[in-house]
Amino acid sequence: MSDRAAQSEAFERLGERIAAALERIAPPSAPPVDWTAAPAYVWDGAAARPVPAIEAPALDQLRGIDRQKDTVVGNVARLAAGHAAHDMLLWGARGMGKSALVRAASRAAAADSGGDLALVQVAPHALASLPTLFSALEGVSRNFLVYLDDLGFADGDSAGPRQLRSWLEGGVEARPVNVRLAVTSNLRSLVPKRLSDQDDPVNPRDALDDLQALSDRFGLSVGFHAASQDDYLAIVAAYADSLGLAWDASEALEWSRRRGARSGRTAWQFVTELAGRAGRAF
Repeated sequence: MSDRAAQSEAFERLGERIAAALERIAPPSAPPVDWTAAPAYVWDGAAARPVPAIEAPALDQLRGIDRQKDTVVGNVARLAAGHAAHDMLLWGARGMGKSALVRAASRAAAADSGGDLALVQVAPHALASLPTLFSALEGVSRNFLVYLDDLGFADGDSAGPRQLRSWLEGGVEARPVNVRLAVTSNLRSLVPKRLSDQDDPVNPRDALDDLQALSDRFGLSVGFHAASQDDYLAIVAAYADSLGLAWDASEALEWSRRRGARSGRTAWQFVTELAGRAGRAF
């Protein structure tokens, strides 16, 4: 064998050893996800992780949002049954149960439909991958509520809102018929409005209309507002009584004043404090 041939063979064997070593240290490819096996999934932009149970309060524990609850529960139930249903924007006051209601309504609808609905939460960084997710869900013999929690867009981000509008309605990559979106946000328009948005000397309303065009694409826009004192105490009662915890209204109100808010989240934090004092875990 010539020196050149020997050298070529040596390089070939070296390449094979390097390829084998890389194959050994490379992470195994994720197995294909079974979209019919779990009640919920988390989508990270490239793959889905099944979630064995949806963590949410019981629907009757969600107080002070009766109108919102009826609207969301009814819409999710229709989706689970395979009937016409809306994409939903849940917007408004922080801590008033927007996310909890999405989860609770999904869990109830899945139970009532025998598992014909799954909740798919999209990771915050994975918005641009929605077409890939839609492609995976299309054709699956199940209905899906794709959930984007606490969504917002930065100043100057025009691509994100326009993509979402296209996916909701009218675009070639719009979500399939067995998929609906549920978005929660503190902002009704999903994008911050500034006084300067109204200062365009050519078309003063174009910027505002562009913002509104996104929220208009949701069939349901459900507003949540800060709790009254009575509603706040009713929320505390729903949580504390179900756990068998004694509580005092004046202490609950003082807790809300120190927190600077009356909301479902504040009520749950107060009940957590009560449970901790009583040596309870949940």
